[in-house]
Amino acid sequence: MSTPATVPLTATTTRLARLVEEVRDVVDRGLPPDLTAYLVGERLAPHLGAADLLTPEQYEGDPERYRQHVLHAERDGGFSIVALVWLPGQKTAIHDHVAWCVTGVHQGEEHERRFRLVSDGTTARLVATQDVVNRQGEVCGFAPPGDIHRVWNGGTGKAVSLHIYGADISRLGSSVRRVYDHRTDEA
Repeated sequence: MSTPATVPLTATTTRLARLVEEVRDVVDRGLPPDLTAYLVGERLAPHLGAADLLTPEQYEGDPERYRQHVLHAERDGGFSIVALVWLPGQKTAIHDHVAWCVTGVHQGEEHERRFRLVSDGTTARLVATQDVVNRQGEVCGFAPPGDIHRVWNGGTGKAVSLHIYGADISRLGSSVRRVYDHRTDEA
C-alpha cells in the first residue's frame, strides 16, 4: 500500500487564510455531511490554480510516494485542509474515508477509480463503477458511506490537489478509514 509522506502543518498564505474562513463559515452551520461537502466545494473552486494559494514548499513532492502537506487543522477538529502532491504514477490504495471530503485539482490532473463493495453473503469483492479524470479547477466531493475509490497521477507532470476533510488530519495522520484488499473486478 502506498501511504503519503506527511509533512506537519505549514505556513499559511493570505489566500489560504481566506479559504479557511470560507470553509469555517460552511462547517459551522452544522448541515448534513453531503450538503456540507457540496458547499465547501463551491468555496474551494475559485481558489484552485491561483498562484498565491500555496507556498513553494507546499508544492514539494516525494520520489517514493505521494506527499501530504497539512495546511490547516481546525482547533475543534471540524475540518482540515491538505495539499497532496503527486509525481507521475503515484497512487493510493483502494480506500474509503472517516468523514466527508472535498477535493479540487490545483495543478495537473488527478485520476480516480470509484468502486462499490458487492457481497454474495459469504464473500465480497470490489466492482469498479466509474473512472474519472479531474483537471485543474475541477472539484468533487462525497460523504461516507459509498466513498470507496483509488486516486493516482496518470499524467506526465506533477499534480497538486487540495483535499478538505471533515476531520482533524493533523491528529489522525490520514483521512483513510479502511483500506480494501478484497478481490477486485476492474472496469
